[in-house]
Amino acid sequence: MDTPHLRLEETGDVFVLGDEVTTVGRGEGVDIAIDDPSVSRLHAEIVRRGQHVYVSDLGLSINGTRVNGRPVGRRVLTDGDVLSFGTARTRVGGIAAQPDSDDTVELRRISAPDLTRRELEVLTALCRPALQQDAFVAPATAKDIADELVVTEAAVKQHLLRLYQKFRIAEGVNRRARLANEVISAGVVRPLPTDQDADVRRAG
Repeated sequence: MDTPHLRLEETGDVFVLGDEVTTVGRGEGVDIAIDDPSVSRLHAEIVRRGQHVYVSDLGLSINGTRVNGRPVGRRVLTDGDVLSFGTARTRVGGIAAQPDSDDTVELRRISAPDLTRRELEVLTALCRPALQQDAFVAPATAKDIADELVVTEAAVKQHLLRLYQKFRIAEGVNRRARLANEVISAGVVRPLPTDQDADVRRAG
């Protein structure tokens, strides 16, 4: 099959990635429904941009998204990659090899670095204030993050230092805010559904 697709290893089911954005999860209304308890109801998105395909973990999943065994926030996919949602493994197919181009370079730029599950949790907690407000608010402090994740503030600061390096956030003022802006713009962390959104869905 020449069209980009995912093959679920356990069942052999093939899902064609025909739309610009394909949602993956265990809940109702997703494009690719995977009946596996390790898969979140809304787990990830797979996006096609021209000849390129990339996966974006939505930051809502407990068990994360992996490409070839490595946790990712966002990653450009190539033919033969093993893409895992929780413990559910799929294999990517139908993606033609592409020579480097401006588009490829741009996709690499927006691809998030490899992140551990704890780093994703720290980023989600960091960005939560900004994602829950219409107007700009300061990101969570190290103490706020530590309280939410039930870890020490020192541990959070160590995670933040590694995240600054991974996202190339230079030293200076508003470093946490610059990190939050970077991960939100890269799609690593997405806004959580609000009660109002739920009311709209129920009304619809």
